[in-house]
Amino acid sequence: MKLIILCCVAALGIVSCSSNTVKQAKTDTVIAGDTLAKAATTAQTNHTPTVSSLCFLRTEGKTNQDSTSIELVIKGDVVSGQMTWMPYQKDSRKGVLAGTIKGDTIQAKWSFMQEGMNDTLNLKFKLTKDQLAQKPLKLNVKTGRDQTDDDAGYKLLYKASTSVKK
Repeated sequence: MKLIILCCVAALGIVSCSSNTVKQAKTDTVIAGDTLAKAATTAQTNHTPTVSSLCFLRTEGKTNQDSTSIELVIKGDVVSGQMTWMPYQKDSRKGVLAGTIKGDTIQAKWSFMQEGMNDTLNLKFKLTKDQLAQKPLKLNVKTGRDQTDDDAGYKLLYKASTSVKK
């Protein structure tokens, strides 16, 4: 039973990154494959920013039953996308990412819905060739809300998905 659930979660993560929705203009250039880390620094022509669409997946838990999928669209120094956190047998968080990239560091606001309530979190990521790394969250005891732990390293690792949109 656990194997079936794990397979379903993995399939859902891959499918979420391979939707047929067109998200860029006809003049955009899409970069995929081994150029993931170079997407933000690729030369631009005709003043049209280079666009890349990247997918990442993180699984965790005793049998990897919890998953987080991230789809990023990078156009110049602007980052947008979707992020879904799906813990096993708990309420998920699904929403959109909006932010900027400077070098290999992404700062983004995640606007999500959980249990019928809208909320936001500021997140920090580091983009490398084959993975995306995130600073973990910690509870702010004064506000009772999660926030990025700026003192921590980029400890949460997401693997690049084989389903990069083109």
